[in-house]
Amino acid sequence: MNTSELNIPSTQSTPAIQGDWQTGILAMQGDSYPENSFELFDQVIQWVERYLNDEARPLKLELTLLYLNTSSIKAMMDIFDLLEDAHQQGRSVSVNWHYDNRNERVAELAEEFREDCTFDFSILAFEE
Repeated sequence: MNTSELNIPSTQSTPAIQGDWQTGILAMQGDSYPENSFELFDQVIQWVERYLNDEARPLKLELTLLYLNTSSIKAMMDIFDLLEDAHQQGRSVSVNWHYDNRNERVAELAEEFREDCTFDFSILAFEE
């Protein structure tokens, strides 16, 4: 596998995850309630760490996560902590969290994440 690309297909309980090294975009779409979230998100966290260590270009997360279980929330907190650390060191990082405007719970979750972040973090409603 090319270590600079990340491509994890979605399953019934896991989101599709694509990391595009060239554009500096990490995208996740779908539900996240995997049996083993560490197994799923460990490779994502490693990709983010590698990108932030090896690249000077901005990193943007494009999230369309519809549901997250507790362990997925913990993994996302770890990812946001990496982004926050990078931001504190002067790196350009950002998050766009897209959510269905009929799903207020996701908007509230994204808002809770955003409260702990000082980098650019947008919460964007869309209509299905």
